[in-house]
Amino acid sequence: MGVEQLTAADQQKRTDLRKMKLVATSFLVGATVIFFGTHAFEGAWVGYVRAAAEAGMVGALADWFAVTALFRRPLGLPIPHTAIIPERKNMFGKTLGDFVGVNFLSPEVVQDKLRRAGIAERAGAWIKQPENAERLTNELANVIKGAITVLKDEEVQAVLEHAIVKRVTEKPWGPPLGKLLNQVLTDGAHHKLVDLMCDRAYEWVRDNYDKVSLIVTDRAPTWSPKFVDAMLGDKVYTELVNFAWAVKTDVNHPMRLAIDQFMIEFSNDMQTDPSTMQKAEQVKQQVINHPDVQKLISSAWGTAKKMLIDAAEDPSSELRKRVTQGLITLGTNLATDADLRAKVDGWLEQAAGYVVGNYRAEITTLITDTVERWDAEETSRKIELQVGRDLQFIRINGTVVGALAGLVIYTVANALF
Repeated sequence: MGVEQLTAADQQKRTDLRKMKLVATSFLVGATVIFFGTHAFEGAWVGYVRAAAEAGMVGALADWFAVTALFRRPLGLPIPHTAIIPERKNMFGKTLGDFVGVNFLSPEVVQDKLRRAGIAERAGAWIKQPENAERLTNELANVIKGAITVLKDEEVQAVLEHAIVKRVTEKPWGPPLGKLLNQVLTDGAHHKLVDLMCDRAYEWVRDNYDKVSLIVTDRAPTWSPKFVDAMLGDKVYTELVNFAWAVKTDVNHPMRLAIDQFMIEFSNDMQTDPSTMQKAEQVKQQVINHPDVQKLISSAWGTAKKMLIDAAEDPSSELRKRVTQGLITLGTNLATDADLRAKVDGWLEQAAGYVVGNYRAEITTLITDTVERWDAEETSRKIELQVGRDLQFIRINGTVVGALAGLVIYTVANALF
């Protein structure tokens, strides 16, 4: 066992203990001196003094033995039932653990304490203060940074791929996409997209006369005269422009209606047609296996990690501002909304009751195991350092009470006999 390290407070307690031991011992010495000193005197009063001193000596010695026996063997003698604390340390630890478990860690006691504490109201009053919300945000930021720093990137990446990518890819895409598309069509949200496509198609035809004419002339027979090809190209271009304009401006144009019908049938096929559903799965695999998508997946954690760290370190970041404002709002709601406070307090009581009800033995084991690991002699010294000064009053009282009892007994005996 190493050298015992004492704090300044413990040093003062040790000094006080030594002083009180000296005082208690002086009472014993005083009674002894008086007892033997009375043999040098004669007179009726001497017997009374001698009897009181003798009984005081006996009381002082008995209580010295009792106090000393708590912490060590008196005079080093192997007397039974002495050195009680060192010898029975483990039993005391178990008893203390059982006592704490029964009287302090019962669900009823803990829940009642939480109920009377009003934790939700107190927490709300504290959190709603902007400076406290900012302080709590700082602590949360430090926790986030610490957690992110501890986590290994490759392990987190593996978890993300398993939890997200695998779940996304293991389910068919056709039915949910078809259902989503059907809902979009039902709500008419696709009309703006169709309008945009029609506008772009008209603009392209309008602005690409040369390309349209070139397509016609390139596909014309070699024997066809060039002016005929040019006239045909002009005609095709004009018809295309007129057609594109009609589709663009007429919301009930047959082409628009055909697009709507096609999309409705396609959304239904994605939900019910095995061939279409299989093609959707093929597209899904092509998307997932694309190098750019794989690169995005592999770099997702790194990107998210950097964003979180940057946001946590920057006091002016939007994330921290939102967290702080959210905490202030939560604190205000807790301070003003009685129903919300009741719910939060109820959750805390249920959680605490569950913990102590199911893990009480593990909690009390902390006490018993800790006491068992203590060195017996050192434990005895520490306990004596804490309570030994008060125990010296037992010795003092034993001397005084013993002397008074001896005096009374001697007086009664003389009166009767």
